[in-house]
Amino acid sequence: MFVLGGDPFFANQRDQIISLAARHALPAIYALRLFPNAGGLMSYGADLADSFRQAGVYAGKILQGIKPANLPVQQVVKLELVINLNTAKALGLTIPQSILARADEVIE
Repeated sequence: MFVLGGDPFFANQRDQIISLAARHALPAIYALRLFPNAGGLMSYGADLADSFRQAGVYAGKILQGIKPANLPVQQVVKLELVINLNTAKALGLTIPQSILARADEVIE
């Protein structure tokens, strides 16, 4: 198994990375939901839509005149788990029901 971080370089190479993982029958977990949507096994990481919404709220406060130095540092609030069952089946893996129940999205 391997874990791949959420770097823009990796996101741009996702098809090649997913293909290599499949060719070598390596289960992989990624930081971005782009990967299981494209055929990777699973992802666990920041909900980017929620993060972008938070950034918009933050930018709105700055545009309203609040000094950035007076605003608290923000961090990810919502994480999401996405599992691709088609890929799990291709790898011969059975994802426990307890994990599937916790997933935000299950791709079948």
